[in-house]
Formats: sequence, C-alpha cells, structure tokens
Amino acid sequence: MMIRTVIGGLLGGFAMFITGFLFWGTPLSALAMSRAEGQASANLQAALAQALNTTGTGVYTVPDPATAEGTILYGKGPIAQIFYNSSGFPVTDSASLIGGLILSLVVGVLIALALRFVTTGFAERVRVALIFAMAGVLWMHVGQSVFNHAPWGYILYLAFSDFVALAVAGLIAAKIMDRAQPTVGTVH
Repeated sequence: MMIRTVIGGLLGGFAMFITGFLFWGTPLSALAMSRAEGQASANLQAALAQALNTTGTGVYTVPDPATAEGTILYGKGPIAQIFYNSSGFPVTDSASLIGGLILSLVVGVLIALALRFVTTGFAERVRVALIFAMAGVLWMHVGQSVFNHAPWGYILYLAFSDFVALAVAGLIAAKIMDRAQPTVGTVH
C-alpha cells in the first residue's frame, strides 16, 4: 500500500505541475495579469531600480505605512505591494521549472500520505482531497483580497488554478491508492 501511495503522490504531483503550466505557462495566464503599456512599464522599471536597489530583493508595501506620513499616503492611494527582484531572471527560467517540478512531486507525495493516514476508501479520500484543496486556496489566496485588498481577478484566477492542481493531485493519488484495496467478498 505504501508503494501505491508514493506512486500516486508522484503521479499526482506531476499532474499538479502540468496543471500549473497550463494555467501559468500558456496564454491563459493573461486572464490574471494586468498590463502596463511599453513606456509606462519602462518608467516603472526605472523607478523601481532607482528607489529599491539600495535595499534589494524583497516584498515592499508602497507607500510604507510604518510612518505617520506613510500612513497618510497609504490612505490616499495609489498603493502597491511589490514582489521585487533586483537582478531579474529569464521569462522562462529552466531552473525554476526544475525546482517547481521537484516541489510539485514533494507536495503530491505529502497529499497522498495525508490521504492514506486519515482516510480509507476512494470516495472518502476524494472528499477530503477536495475539501482541503478548497480550504487551502480560500485561506492562502482569497485571504489576500480580503485582508490586503489584493486584486480580485488575479486572486480568483490563482485560487482556481491552485484548487484544480491540488484537487487533481488528490484525485490521482486517491485513485491509485484505491486500486490496492481488496474488493468486498474477495478471498485471500
């Protein structure tokens, strides 16, 4: 049974990786993204390089509400939360794809192990996989729009893509583990 659990987790993790690629590595990702036109984009990049390179890679809240002046500016808007990388990287970064595949495989195995340890039948595993996938994306992603006023379009796309990926991984693991269950009435 443990071998089927690990195989189910690895296959589920691989399916999760492919699902993520379909949502984020194809033109579908344009559904989630807002775009700045060419000159505005270049101006923003220059401003980021000028203002943030001294502090480096990190996540910035702009304006910074840690000061009285920042709090006033934050209340007036516009505001941004910036995921900033001072050195940049290729649009299609093979190192991140390899790391992402490894992460997907690990997460797939963790999902399969959790399903194995807390449930027994296929239907029960499916229910648990779907409920935990939904709970996870609601808290981790939708919570960003609720608590941080993050853009709903992007967040809902992210939540949907991750729900599908996690659910697919759980369903595959549950199905492969189910094959190891003896059928009722079978003599051993």
